[in-house]
Amino acid sequence: REKDDKYKTWMPKFLTAKEDKDQRRNSNDVERKLFKVKRSNAEKSKKMEKEEKIFRETFMYDKDINVINTATAECSVPSKRSVDLPLTAGEQLDVIDVTEGSAVICRNSEGRYGYVLVEHLNFR
Repeated sequence: REKDDKYKTWMPKFLTAKEDKDQRRNSNDVERKLFKVKRSNAEKSKKMEKEEKIFRETFMYDKDINVINTATAECSVPSKRSVDLPLTAGEQLDVIDVTEGSAVICRNSEGRYGYVLVEHLNFR
């Protein structure tokens, strides 16, 4: 034993100050919350996997999905075809692949993929 322990007075736990108990509870709660996985993140990842599977089937895309660049949509554009990605002004998009012509394959924040014309994008 150390000398400090020798001179400490023993006090039962129920007599300790409430503040000390609250601090102990808070520190335990923080540690416990670190290891919990939020359900929304798990649901988002499942949705992203589903969207990726649909994208690969629709576009017959067998390459690895790598983000080449990020772009911002300049204006809102509704999709005319099922393979086009609908845009809203100011939306952030990940450019996945460049195609022949003036279209690129992009992914939005929801995980949906589609063709977007370069004219509607602002690269920074």
